[in-house]
Amino acid sequence: MHLTNAQIKEYNENGFVVLHGLFSQKEVEAAKADISRMAEVETDHIVREKNGTVRTIFRSHDANSPTHSVPFHDMARVPRIIEPIQDILGSDDLYVYHSKLNLKDAIDGAIWQWHQDYGYWKVDGVPSADGMTTALVMLNEASELSGCLYFVPGSHKLGRLDAELDEKTTSYKLWTVPKQKMIDLMEEYGDPIPIIGEPGTVVIFHPNIVHGSGHNMSPRARWQMYFVYNRRDNRPAEVENPRPEYVCSRLFEPVVASDSV
Repeated sequence: MHLTNAQIKEYNENGFVVLHGLFSQKEVEAAKADISRMAEVETDHIVREKNGTVRTIFRSHDANSPTHSVPFHDMARVPRIIEPIQDILGSDDLYVYHSKLNLKDAIDGAIWQWHQDYGYWKVDGVPSADGMTTALVMLNEASELSGCLYFVPGSHKLGRLDAELDEKTTSYKLWTVPKQKMIDLMEEYGDPIPIIGEPGTVVIFHPNIVHGSGHNMSPRARWQMYFVYNRRDNRPAEVENPRPEYVCSRLFEPVVASDSV
């Protein structure tokens, strides 16, 4: 499944493109059914909230990971995702940089502050944000009430912004866009837009787009899977004190499309 020229233009202009119904309800339920098992694994690949509930599970796409999940391993490799990623990045020679499963429990699911993803990946040694992209897979309905993502369309064109480390707001330390900068961005670009959709929706977005999400105030969980792809010619350089493998893979084997979900 390749993107149209209009969809590629939309990604380049806005920093993201939404693909509805890319996965069936059956495929989504099969993946979700494995999450409770993964959440019981004792590993640093899992980040927990202060109350002990799981916030993020890293590296489920990798067969060598303690959090490996067959459904998510297969999901990362289906042509329905790989081909649009190849269209956007202009290359067939890609690998999975990392994957993460973000879980927002009903009522209790916490926010993700305003940030850019490439803020981390530049520090990891990745030369170019344009050589990377992320595919978000909605596993539950994403709504404004359930704490959906918000994007600032076009903000990816600003490049990497100066960020500040927020260690207090949530259990996850995050390099965030400072408050006044966010106010200035919204005045220039307009209000951020909610990224809503049904289970099985996929959203592909640029590493430099400014995004965040609110508290889940709904009676239902909001679970989303993120697969980050990188061109192999954009692999990270060696850096001092590199982050762990589960957030910055240095296994550069090319991802091979296989429709086995």
